[in-house]
Amino acid sequence: MLAQVIEVLRPAPGEIFVDGTVGGGGHAEALLERTAPDGRLIGLDVDDESLAEAGDRLARFGERVRLVRSNFADMKAANASAGVAAVDGVLLDLGGSSHQFDTPERGFSFREDGPLDMRQDRRLGRTAADILAESSEEELVRIFWIYGEEPLAKWLAAAVVQERVRQPITRTTQLADLVKRVKRGGHRSFHPATLVFQALRIAVNDELNQLRRGLEAAVDLCRPRGRIAVIAFHSLEDRIVKDFVRRMASPCICPPGLPVCRCGQRMRLRLVQRKAFRPTEAEVAANPRARSARLRAAEKLEE
Repeated sequence: MLAQVIEVLRPAPGEIFVDGTVGGGGHAEALLERTAPDGRLIGLDVDDESLAEAGDRLARFGERVRLVRSNFADMKAANASAGVAAVDGVLLDLGGSSHQFDTPERGFSFREDGPLDMRQDRRLGRTAADILAESSEEELVRIFWIYGEEPLAKWLAAAVVQERVRQPITRTTQLADLVKRVKRGGHRSFHPATLVFQALRIAVNDELNQLRRGLEAAVDLCRPRGRIAVIAFHSLEDRIVKDFVRRMASPCICPPGLPVCRCGQRMRLRLVQRKAFRPTEAEVAANPRARSARLRAAEKLEE
């Protein structure tokens, strides 16, 4: 959704942006081009391979770009270390990168065999295989239901517990085959294991809590009239983003029916567009993974 990102962030010469999920550097490159000759970009990512790829792509911008191995939830500290107190915009492109999904050894995809890893930051200790081996049946139900919105969470958790008694579940295709047996084919429009893999990835990387922290940090870091753009790929992320920006754009968050406002809410954001931006048909045709993308954007108000 590059065109939409540029449309909502409105980069101009001399401005400073944070790309909190720099990945391969595509969005960062476009922002740097449009902030030339002296605009700057702080690119964050927890994946060392993504940072290396982005470094190669963005090398031509020299000192205008600084790449930091950091979670976007810690963007204020990362920017302080770069000597940046406030920025003109923040971009968060959530979920795993194409590189991660296309590398079997990272364990994000059920389409090829690989270890059940799923760590975006390989400094983390706990893998998806560890969660499957160590979690109680009740905890697995919670993970599959809350993080994957998987209707058969109870049956899948029971199947995992039974299977791990027989043998450890350590491979992507091993888990995918187990899910297919339980679901007997599943939904026609996507692979039966999609929601389970999503749930495990979110649990391994603590993605939803990191997103909440990152949204708060982005608002604090942006200067007045700075903009925040977030691309989400599933309903859990999008719901958090939507609720956050609407709450920050509301003059009152008191429960309905109170005769007098008591919340002390201070509006901090203005919605750029009430509904989420969606990818174009041409973009989905060129990149089918973009079909579920939702882009929401907000502008920081004067303090």
